[in-house]
Amino acid sequence: MEAAHGRIITSDCLKMAEIVFGSLEGDPVIGDVINVNSPLRFDDRMLGGLLTYARAGQVTFITPFILAGAMSPVTMAAALAQQNAEALAGIALTQLVRPGAPVIYGGFTPNVDLKSGSPGGGTPEGAWALLVGGQLARFYNLPYRGSGSLTNAQSPDAQASYETMWNLWPAVLAHTNLLMHSVGWLEGGLTASFEKFIIDLENLAMFRHFLAGFAVDDASLALDMIAEVGAGGHHFGTAHTQAQFQTAFYQSSLADRQGYENWQQAGGMDTAVRAQHIWQTMLKQYEPPPLDPAIAEALRDFVARRERELVGVNLYD
Repeated sequence: MEAAHGRIITSDCLKMAEIVFGSLEGDPVIGDVINVNSPLRFDDRMLGGLLTYARAGQVTFITPFILAGAMSPVTMAAALAQQNAEALAGIALTQLVRPGAPVIYGGFTPNVDLKSGSPGGGTPEGAWALLVGGQLARFYNLPYRGSGSLTNAQSPDAQASYETMWNLWPAVLAHTNLLMHSVGWLEGGLTASFEKFIIDLENLAMFRHFLAGFAVDDASLALDMIAEVGAGGHHFGTAHTQAQFQTAFYQSSLADRQGYENWQQAGGMDTAVRAQHIWQTMLKQYEPPPLDPAIAEALRDFVARRERELVGVNLYD
């Protein structure tokens, strides 16, 4: 993903992608969100990005930016009708530019908080929008982009958690194909939190486990074990449990399920503190993915040359 702001920036992104991938014909390798400047307007920068990426056969995520009550009427029916019209207008334009250009139906339609004017992350109204957006995208046989960890909370606290889940659950239930803003979001998107990044990753990992479903067969029904243990026994020591105890259930890397006394003796760390330790360890262990030194040098040369050439140029033309 790379910024789809105007023609110059997106053209340079395509040239950098060619340095890495060679020809861009075939499966798309780059693209980004094209936001509608709701209500009912695509601005010059977004149109420049849309036209450039679509002509090159790269993917665009056509996404109205609607806060119901500000960029649309307060009723969700009106907000979703407007979302649909705005998204389809941009999608149609990509196909006029290049028939068959890859495109995603995007939805970002939470409501505004009418007391403060702030975006209302994690609301029942936003959940409706996510669910209906998925249905609309499938009606047009298009992949669907939704949003995940939206919250107005200022720290990775209980508000952040429950508001995020009010976005993640409907996004999953809507069968969202591309889940954006899925980790780390705080304060209506004005900042990101490494701690919340880890907390959100934990939720996404659990959703992945949940969506895989579970087996129903003779081995998983384990009727012989039920009969063997009988009434009033326990299954901790059965061969069935012993053979699967390491993989039977999802194992959290973040949750602490000790009793209160043991938790307190171990330092009494809450979820945010545990998440902080995890991300700090991850950063220390991070190794960048390999890149051919010649390609890396070509990219650096391209960036340096374009920085010299673009001094004083309006990049958003």
